[in-house]
Amino acid sequence: MFEANWDLDTLRVFLHILGAAVWMGGQVIVAALVPALRRVGPEATQAAAQQFSRVAWPFFWLAVLTGLWNLLAVEFEDAANSYHITLTIKMVLVIATGVAAWLHTKATDRRRIAMMGSLSGVASIGAVLVGVAL
Repeated sequence: MFEANWDLDTLRVFLHILGAAVWMGGQVIVAALVPALRRVGPEATQAAAQQFSRVAWPFFWLAVLTGLWNLLAVEFEDAANSYHITLTIKMVLVIATGVAAWLHTKATDRRRIAMMGSLSGVASIGAVLVGVAL
């Protein structure tokens, strides 16, 4: 029989998933919109990217902070070695998506903008995948 569990753990996990969903999902949506925005004009692409940034970064930090909160709930001495390895991979991917996204915002040439945006997107998808495995 199913029993609903409304407690602080539920809130913590919900906020973590919300942060990751907006960060990763937003990157996928923006990447899909870029070709259409370019047809409108370069200012449209830049305006959309700036607006996305205003929304995405707070959700990135929500995911990071709730991720740290999640770690407080783990009994590390009881966790299997595979858990530690998977967690390390996830942390590397989270750092990679954040750093690549930040570098994407600082880039000035199209090649570097595309490369850092793609790296951030792939790393964020990887972080979500590895997070599900945890």
